[in-house]
Amino acid sequence: MRELNLNNQKPAARNRFKKQRKKINIRGFLKKTVRVTAAVVVISLSFLVCYEIYGFIGKATFLRLERIEVSGVNKLTSEEVLSAAAVKVGDDLLGIKLSRMGEQLAKNPWIASVRVRRNFPHALSIDVVERQPVGIVSMGYLYYLDTRGDIFKPLQEGDRLDYPVITGLVEDDLLRDPAGAKETVMGMLTLLEQLKKDRAGIRMADISELHYDKGFGYTIFTIDRGLPIRLGMDGFGDKLDRLSRIYSDLQVQLPLLEYIDLDYSDRIVVKKA
Repeated sequence: MRELNLNNQKPAARNRFKKQRKKINIRGFLKKTVRVTAAVVVISLSFLVCYEIYGFIGKATFLRLERIEVSGVNKLTSEEVLSAAAVKVGDDLLGIKLSRMGEQLAKNPWIASVRVRRNFPHALSIDVVERQPVGIVSMGYLYYLDTRGDIFKPLQEGDRLDYPVITGLVEDDLLRDPAGAKETVMGMLTLLEQLKKDRAGIRMADISELHYDKGFGYTIFTIDRGLPIRLGMDGFGDKLDRLSRIYSDLQVQLPLLEYIDLDYSDRIVVKKA
């Protein structure tokens, strides 16, 4: 059998064998492992301690909710707001999820926006901005229209009806052409604002209906005899100002009129029945 003589090998070969036989530093490896494990344990304990402290503080009597302030309500009551918010005196002030509460309150059709704040150490404030209806849109069902041009709530028993009725819009228009429908609604709001101004003989209380037609534009109908007054697509203020100059003189003739057409820049057309 051939013997291997390490002494006769070259220095490079002997060094290679020495490297291969290098011992593993088990003690150093164990020290690193212990240090990493200890760090993980310390971090975990820190989180646990902080969580327990947070829970203890939240359960402490001095951070219990003692007062809830609700502002901005008119159509709604404070009780309705608190019920929707699912909050009550005695709740854990720190445990209240403000964003979740705001989302829940925003589901109420009367609420345009809401802000919920903690007032340490004892109070919670709920600031509500309600929608203000300016008209009733008839689209098969009756809906409220607010000052921002949003159709926001179907009418129910007990809702007020003393708003002008808006006709000419259909639900398909809202779905197929939302931008066009929004433009039509904003035109309605502009017309309503003009009707609110004090013009001789023409008052908002005298108007029962606002109608929109893609061909004729906007038409208002009076409560008395349902006389149509055509206004076209724009320039409502100037047109109503012209009408106000002769409207009082037309009062005695109103039963004999078929319509009044203001959709001209320089004249008024009065059509007799």
